[in-house]
Amino acid sequence: MDVQTAARPGADDPFPWGELIDTADIPGGGKLHLYRHEDDYEILFGEDQLMGSWAYRSEEALATLVADRLDGAVDRVLIGGLGMGFTLASARAAFAPPTRIVVSELVPQVVAWAKGHLASIVGNSLLDPRVTVEIADVHDMIVAGHGQYDAILLDVDNGPDGLIHLANERLYCDWGLRAAHAALRPGGMLAIWSAYPDDAFSHRLRKAGFRVETRDVDGGNESEPPHVIWLAAREQTSATAATVGLIQL
Repeated sequence: MDVQTAARPGADDPFPWGELIDTADIPGGGKLHLYRHEDDYEILFGEDQLMGSWAYRSEEALATLVADRLDGAVDRVLIGGLGMGFTLASARAAFAPPTRIVVSELVPQVVAWAKGHLASIVGNSLLDPRVTVEIADVHDMIVAGHGQYDAILLDVDNGPDGLIHLANERLYCDWGLRAAHAALRPGGMLAIWSAYPDDAFSHRLRKAGFRVETRDVDGGNESEPPHVIWLAAREQTSATAATVGLIQL
């Protein structure tokens, strides 16, 4: 999700150039707003843009970069955040059957938008029999998913923080990263989307036992700096888990 302050050409109406289609309550507080601009859509949190249908390259890369690095068959992939479905569509193309893809979406209305207002963008992704959508906090699915996933793809906030949903901090702290490490099978990969670099987060990933690579990816909007994707690999041997300590939940 790429958070940026929306322009304000008018004092009375902060978004006079677009049409407000719907709003959605975020569990724990806050609202999302779905706007239409002719043939394009965007989702905003307050006055901050989370995503637009015209800039999605980095969301696609979240799946393709992981698929390129995983050798052999991939059984199960967890995606944190449905959004406009770009990462899901990319994962369907990048991971061949019989890979199963589980999408965890916190906001039920986002799933409704994918089936309604945004159906022309999401396409038939939700009809794929390999895809399951869970209305749930991805943190809870990670904690419950010990050794279940070959890949975990996270695009649930502006980066490794809790700007949109404060509880997202749990995903990026030391024990949250150890939980992700434990949820992966040996050789699996955790990938995190961000609008900005963060050296301290790279250090936390290594501390949790991951081998870390970062990639700068053009998001598709030339006026913005490139986005950052962390590619955090769990070593092939399960012995690595013993070096990162107990998961504190």
